[in-house]
Amino acid sequence: MPNYSGVWSLAQQMQAVAAYNWTGITIGAFGIFALGNDSGGTASTTRNKYTFSGCLNVCATSSATASSGGAAAGNSTVGIFAIGYNTICRATRCKYTYSGCVNSNATSSSVASSNQSAVGNSTIGIFALGGCSATTTRDKYTYSGCVSASGTSASCNSKNGSAAGNSSIGIFALGGTPAVSSIRNKYTYSNDVNASATASSAASRLGTATGNSTVGIFALGLTSAASCIRNKYTYSGDTNAIATSSSLAQTWGSASGNKITGIFALGTTPSASTTRNKYTYSGDVNASATAASAASYAGAAASNGTCGVNI
Repeated sequence: MPNYSGVWSLAQQMQAVAAYNWTGITIGAFGIFALGNDSGGTASTTRNKYTFSGCLNVCATSSATASSGGAAAGNSTVGIFAIGYNTICRATRCKYTYSGCVNSNATSSSVASSNQSAVGNSTIGIFALGGCSATTTRDKYTYSGCVSASGTSASCNSKNGSAAGNSSIGIFALGGTPAVSSIRNKYTYSNDVNASATASSAASRLGTATGNSTVGIFALGLTSAASCIRNKYTYSGDTNAIATSSSLAQTWGSASGNKITGIFALGTTPSASTTRNKYTYSGDVNASATAASAASYAGAAASNGTCGVNI
């Protein structure tokens, strides 16, 4: 890493931070994956830490409660994990503090739920609660103060969706409504407005998504069957296009990343899997990523920051 010294303007410093070249910068270094169900279909407390540089996977601090069908969003300091299903639908959330890898209780959701999705910026996370049955309910989680409040509802009942966004908007693929659906919503954080977004290329559910400040990559999941299909959603212009496919047909995965790459845990392919893919946004290249520590599906993931998204 370069040795920065002397006098620097704020603009120069921010440019170096955005490039991860400022002294001591660790933003966007790793993602935390809650693995979800194990190969026997039992909810698990297992988490992995995936370091993007070097593609290193190690065990992370476990959750206090086994989880499945949850969701996660966060900023550069914490990730908020909704536990989802553990024998019953739950309102439980955990806070994962990246510094020290500390797991603690977080403010619960407004109702017990599962089959969720979430996205946010540096200030708030928007959780689509999904439900043991489909619902329009969303919660807004403010990281400062750990406050959970009502968010603007989805346009229709949904569950088993996915979400990605930038610092201004989140794009929610609604998933099951209750049938598979191509419907997406755009959630504007500044005024909590929900509107229609450009539809996906095929009706689907049990997908997953991650992205950077420019694009979101949506793995569609279950269409008529498990699918390799991914879409690229460009936020400027709300354009949807076909993205590079996953290495295997998959459903019910999870994903996190930084500004350069997204790491997709493929989930069921069709059985529980350790397989992960690395999606490089520049060039739309899909490659193998370091496997999870155990076969799993129905997980959730958050990372410690992507410039222009949650830092």
